[in-house]
Amino acid sequence: MTVFTQDWATPFGLPPFEQIKDDDFGPAFDAALAEARANIAAIAASPDAPSFENVIEALELAEGTLDRVAGVFYNLSGADSNDAREALMRDLAPKMSAFSSEVSNNKALFARIERLWQGRENLDLTSEQLRVLTLYRQMFVRSGALLEGAAAERLTEVKSRLAVLGTQFSQNLLADERAWFMPLAEADLEGLPEFVVAAARAAGEERGVAGPVVTLNRSLIVPFLQFSPRRTLRQRAYEAWGARGANGNAQDNRAIAAEILALRAERAALLGYKSFADYKLEPEMAKTPAAVRDLLLRVWQPARAKAEADAAVLEAMLQADGIEGPLEPWDWRYYSEKRRQAEHDLDEAALKPYLSLEAMLRAQFDCAHRLFGLEFRALEGPFYHPDVRGWEVTRNGAHVAVFLGDYFARGSKRSGAWCSAMRAQRKLGGEVRPIVVNVCNFAKGSPTLLSYDDARTLFHEFGHALHQMLSDVTYGFISGTSVARDFVELPSQLYEHWLEVPSVLEEHARHWETGAPMPAEMLTRLLAAGTYDQGFATVEFIASAMVDLAFHEGAAPADPMQKQAEVLAALGMPRAIRMRHATPHFAHVFSGDGYSSGYYSYMWSEVMDADAFAAFEEAGDPFDPATAARLERFILAAGGSEEAESLYTRFRGRMPGVEALLKGRGLLEEV
Repeated sequence: MTVFTQDWATPFGLPPFEQIKDDDFGPAFDAALAEARANIAAIAASPDAPSFENVIEALELAEGTLDRVAGVFYNLSGADSNDAREALMRDLAPKMSAFSSEVSNNKALFARIERLWQGRENLDLTSEQLRVLTLYRQMFVRSGALLEGAAAERLTEVKSRLAVLGTQFSQNLLADERAWFMPLAEADLEGLPEFVVAAARAAGEERGVAGPVVTLNRSLIVPFLQFSPRRTLRQRAYEAWGARGANGNAQDNRAIAAEILALRAERAALLGYKSFADYKLEPEMAKTPAAVRDLLLRVWQPARAKAEADAAVLEAMLQADGIEGPLEPWDWRYYSEKRRQAEHDLDEAALKPYLSLEAMLRAQFDCAHRLFGLEFRALEGPFYHPDVRGWEVTRNGAHVAVFLGDYFARGSKRSGAWCSAMRAQRKLGGEVRPIVVNVCNFAKGSPTLLSYDDARTLFHEFGHALHQMLSDVTYGFISGTSVARDFVELPSQLYEHWLEVPSVLEEHARHWETGAPMPAEMLTRLLAAGTYDQGFATVEFIASAMVDLAFHEGAAPADPMQKQAEVLAALGMPRAIRMRHATPHFAHVFSGDGYSSGYYSYMWSEVMDADAFAAFEEAGDPFDPATAARLERFILAAGGSEEAESLYTRFRGRMPGVEALLKGRGLLEEV
């Protein structure tokens, strides 16, 4: 018996983190995989006639121990990696892929699922059960269950290799991010606000360096690029940031990206699809590459026009400083910050003391209470890292979830921000409430002060967390965020809107030292600047989304970097803006299949989130109880129990147009 097969005598069934050692994971995975294989073999070989209970519900519970082990391990591997965990990740990638292929290639098992599907009209299934059966059959077919012989064998090989390459891509990127830093002399701190200086000193301590440093953590490098008057240092930092995964070293990701794209194209062809994009988009809301391109190009034109107009203003500011030549990418944030201060009288250094992490946590919890009646009670650790904090989530005294927050950047954590679940909600086999994790990469300070973008990230990830915590379905297969990729960002992007509600900031945006509320004129300027620099933000996003789509829509490019350049040239990419995620560090697309052909989904969801918040505005109250109840019932609680379009229509009464997005980004006047 191992720690993973024992009952956990911990509050709410939390993993006993202090008892779990890295050496436990390998044997635990081996045992859990063996158990899952035995359970699935028994389901496939059952002499009883197939029924929903002895096939689908049995499959739902067949991998219980494996889910338990993986729920802990993969969360730790992303948020607190080390050499042992990275080695096990590399070992597990082909093993987990092989297991997945064994299941999808099990002809006897698929035959039982197919019999259920063909006879579904006579099974007296609930709507949720029919949806689960439909999705199981779809998953098996899309995984190659209908293939035979050499084609089936080759698909297994392709998926195994893709799993290995995705892990390698992620680890290469983490290694590059962990290795690079730029020491700063005391003179190099000139012009930097105190919060940037403090973050740089803390980063130096974390790296074991005597003095401040700039790292590739977004929460440090972006404010450095905003405020440092030393152009040569900005250029050095920016180019290192853009070169992640493309440094010509052992961690170079360019060849890996090319191989991944070739294998994805082959995978799609084996399954009978015209392209990988056609394969990937089939179950999403967009359905086709043409629909994705149409959305992106409708937004691209006004966004590019706005960005080019902004670039002319910034370039004039650059030249007024006596600098010859054009505006460069490492100049944009610096002069944009100066322009923001001049036009909106909004200084981020003056703003951040009102946006402490503690204040913004209180704000996100308060909004969840006012909308959904949730309460948050702090829990004692230990959790998986000393930085992690925990809360019990309740409603009307009843337990809802455990929420863990891991907010600070460190060398063991991959970049970015994300939400995951160590345990998903379900009712089958007894009520199981979720354990949800939010991970961010804020620069640690005393206190930690957030930029407005950081605060939006905090709210964004908590929107994902609410989708997990408020899930109310029977089957784990469709719980929480188990929805179409271009629907999953709706709850997260929608929740960002409550950060813009004046009453929320009036209540919670308080100076970390004095407790004084944000001055009314500062709040007004902050909200008025809500669409500032949206040309830049929209262009850098759409460029990445268009490159992702182009990579997967036709034949796989032999040289992804050349293809990237061709796509950007065809778009007319402004020279002073680069892709938000260049190919060698485009983890969304190459660390796994999650967002491949799907990076557009943030914008697809934004079309809905702008319209969804308008429902509250039309009700005359951002916390309108009836609208919040519909949002919970049809979006947050429903998981994947219906098609995404059906769920949104039940909430809003109709599907939205792109105009709400353009208005929200301040681009409507450019159309």
